[in-house]
Amino acid sequence: MESGFRDRNCGEFLCSGFLRYKVCSSCSARSRQCRRSHFRWTSPSSPMPAVSIAALRELIEQRFPDATPANWRAAEPVVTGVGPLDRILPGGGLPRGQLTVWTPQGGACSMLRAACRSTVASSERAVWIDTAGTVVGAFWENGGGPYLVQPKSRKDALKGAEELLRCGGFSLVVLDGTEPEGTETVRLTRAVREGGGAFVAITPNPSLAKLRMESKILPHSYRWTHGPFDDPVEVQHATIQVRARAAGWNAHADIVVPVTPHDVRLSLEPGLADRRGLPR
Repeated sequence: MESGFRDRNCGEFLCSGFLRYKVCSSCSARSRQCRRSHFRWTSPSSPMPAVSIAALRELIEQRFPDATPANWRAAEPVVTGVGPLDRILPGGGLPRGQLTVWTPQGGACSMLRAACRSTVASSERAVWIDTAGTVVGAFWENGGGPYLVQPKSRKDALKGAEELLRCGGFSLVVLDGTEPEGTETVRLTRAVREGGGAFVAITPNPSLAKLRMESKILPHSYRWTHGPFDDPVEVQHATIQVRARAAGWNAHADIVVPVTPHDVRLSLEPGLADRRGLPR
């Protein structure tokens, strides 16, 4: 640590517990070389103890989690399974033990679903917390895929996310439909640091985020299947532009994804019988 004092004849001096001299701000001379100074300086009797770089990094990471470089941690990131996406992420995947915020502007669910599938394929666990209840029917795999949690309220979603993050049993946790704020974000950030998994919150609020993701569907990138009269009938694929931002990191990629239509059923689950047209 450094401290300063001012001499009326020579200006300001800088002192340090690790250095045995001081520097004059007026003539840039050391204490024993400056002739205009009449201040006697003595070395401190006991210099301050040195602090290791690892301890300083840990302190900075705890106090300012969004200001540390994204590649500080040695843990392997969670690979999304999408090659162009992994190449623009720091370390080649979603960082473990840190908060990642994905702004919902189009394409976020497609990329994160692919990440959940890749996590399960690598013999790890992934969970999707759906507070808004948008995941229904054939949109989600029932067996052998990521876990799906649909809490009844926002409070239950935040409590469930905190417990799932802290337990350390899930490599990837995705929070959708709930935007944590203030102390809620702090609690979730501490929980994911204790658990050591990757945490992605779909929210426009980037507070305390180690990695900030943005995605949008390019409007002129849709490719259609044409009918017998050469009119567009069904979308085949579209292009999603993804951008990743972190401390000292800014990269983007254009990813072409297939579009799969899902027929809307009257029944809530695909396993139930469709009773349209039957007499009551």
